[in-house]
This record gives sequence, structure tokens and C-alpha cells, in this order.
Amino acid sequence: MTRPADGAAWDLAPEGPRPGAQAAFAFELLARDGAARAGRFHTPHGTVETPAFMPVGTQAAVKALSSAEVRQAGVEIVLANAYHLYLRPGADVVAGAGGLHRFMRWEGPILTDSGGYQVFSLADLARVDEDGVTFRSHLDGSSHRFEPEGVVDLQRELGSDVAMPLDHCLANPAERSEARDAVQRTLRWLERSLLRARELDARGQGGPQALFGIVQGATFADLRRESARATRGFDLPGVAVGGLAVGEPNEELHAMLEVVEPELDPRRPRYLMGVGFPADLVRAIARGMDLFDCVAPTRHGRNGTLFTSEGRINIRNSAYRQDHGPLDPACACAACAATSRAYLSHLFHAREILGPRLATYHNVVFLSDLMQRARAAIAAGRFATWAELAAR
Repeated sequence: MTRPADGAAWDLAPEGPRPGAQAAFAFELLARDGAARAGRFHTPHGTVETPAFMPVGTQAAVKALSSAEVRQAGVEIVLANAYHLYLRPGADVVAGAGGLHRFMRWEGPILTDSGGYQVFSLADLARVDEDGVTFRSHLDGSSHRFEPEGVVDLQRELGSDVAMPLDHCLANPAERSEARDAVQRTLRWLERSLLRARELDARGQGGPQALFGIVQGATFADLRRESARATRGFDLPGVAVGGLAVGEPNEELHAMLEVVEPELDPRRPRYLMGVGFPADLVRAIARGMDLFDCVAPTRHGRNGTLFTSEGRINIRNSAYRQDHGPLDPACACAACAATSRAYLSHLFHAREILGPRLATYHNVVFLSDLMQRARAAIAAGRFATWAELAAR
């Protein structure tokens, strides 16, 4: 991949597969039904059946659940956030435990986000320049500097299986000039990240670890295509679609996926960042996406909203105070088997911590089961029919 002069197009000729890190990762495409894909993503810490949802364990914990409970919920891969772990407890503490897997007692694959999302979510506390991002900590206001190379180093120290490079994520709406600058900056940062990853590979420092690229471009179709084509040219083990689910109308999100999907390498897993509501997941799978993450199931669970086969319900509503039926009649998870709607309603109104834990567990199971049913529908060649019902 040849870096262009400012404003010039990127040379899309790939440099070929990375020897080292990439060899430890593989993606098998098992079935297709339209653009929807069922596959297997092989990593050093296990295989992930795709499509797959990754619960968010921002600070090395999926909120309200133990790692054992997350595994029991059918989850194969989780997400943690390098920015938050850098601030607390510090990468040195995690490394001292032997890496994230041992620190959080999670034996499966882990993907770490780079802090690029915090450029958007903590915009008031961040300043972007060509070399990186300067943050003020949301914890104590202290100043910190993130640059592409340092973010790669950080994630090697954490020991995740998949590392995301530092990228420039914009809020919606974005000006076209801003979006183009963010696309080009994200590509330049990706090049720097890849060079550092190769240096670490050559030294045998950490890893193996897969570096994914990130497609940006806001809601501009031509910029999305440009970003996707250039990112594909790096020939990385996987690719993420970022900068969506940041305030744009839902239809624009899915329109951008339709634009991007034909430009993505079919031999690599595709990760749609920040999407986690059931209907959106089904629609994104239909547009060729394989991996997903979002705080939706855990955040909504903690606040009393359940994902069910009958749609979303808020267990705090008075209608459920004397409803002694199961949380979801179509779900056989431990929470549904042992808990009625009336009891869960009582737990929330009594502010018992068990309430948010049970609701969170159910929501995580619900999305894990949704992914399993999507995989089965794709394999059977009936995804479109299944999706029409599942996305309601």
C-alpha cells in the first residue's frame, strides 16, 4: 500500500498477506443466502461462529455478569475498550495478570476497540490532529495522548485477539469536507498502525493479534466506497465498518451498508461497530455483516427493558406487576426458566441488584440465540423469509 500525497487517491494494490499474525487467524465462509453469510472466524483463543454478537465489556467486564455467565449465555467473543482500560486499571496491571484473558477469566476470543469511538463519544474532551488525539480523562480531567503506534502497543500489552486501529469517527451530521479528511486520516493512521504491528511481529513482541481496518465516510456513498476499497487494499485479517449508529437516521445506516458491502473482501470477516438492536442486527446480516457489538442489551437490561419474541417490554410498567408468566415464553434461558414477569418487576421496584442481572442475562441470551437462528436460516437457504419475521 503506497501512501499518497495529500488529496491524492490511494494506491489499492495489496502488499500480500502478512506472514506472522495473519497466519493465526482464518475465516471460513460456510454458506451464503443473498448477501447474508454464515461462517467461522478462527482465532488463537477459539472459533467464533458468525454472524455473532459481541457483548461489550468496556472495562474487562460485561456489566452485571460474570465471565462464566457470559459464556453460559452462548457468547463466544467479547469486546473490551483499550481507552478505558488504559485509564483504569492501566495496561501494566492487565499485563501483570498475564493479559486480558487471565485478568477477566475469559477463555474465548477478545476484541479491543482502540479509543477511536471516544473521539466521537467524548468529543468535548478530545482534540484531533494529524498525529493523533489528545484526551482529557473523563475520570479526573488529566491529559493523555493517543497516537496510532501507541494504540497498537497498548493493545499488544492488553493481549487481545483482535485489535482495532486508531480511527477518526465523526458525529452525524458531518460536513463532506470533514468526512473526507476523516477517511484520509483514518487510512494514514491505519498505515502507521500496520507498520507498528509488523515491527512487533518481527520482534516476537506479544500476539498473535489480528489488526482490522476500519471503513469511514459518514453518510457519503462515494467516500464510503473510497474508504472500503483502500482499506481492502491493506489485506488485513478483517475489516470493520465504523462511523455509523452515531445519530444518523436508521435508513441511512443500512443504505451505507449496501454501498460498502460489494467493496469488502468476501474472504474476511466484516464487523459492524455499535449496532445491537434485534431488528437492526437482522437487517445488517442481510447486508453481509458478520460481527456486531453494542451496549444495548446490557444497558437496556439494567434499566428494565427486555428483548423478547414479542418485542421490547419495560418490566417496570405496571402491567407486569401481577403478570406471573415467563419473561419470554419463547426463551429457555435460566432467567426465563426461574423468573416470572411479576417477580422481575418486583425486583426492579425494590431496587434489588438481582433484577438488572437477570434482565441483562436474558438480553444477552436473546441476541446469542438470534445469531444462532440467523446462521441456521442462512445455511438452510431461507434467510429472507426468516428475517422478515425476525426483524419485526
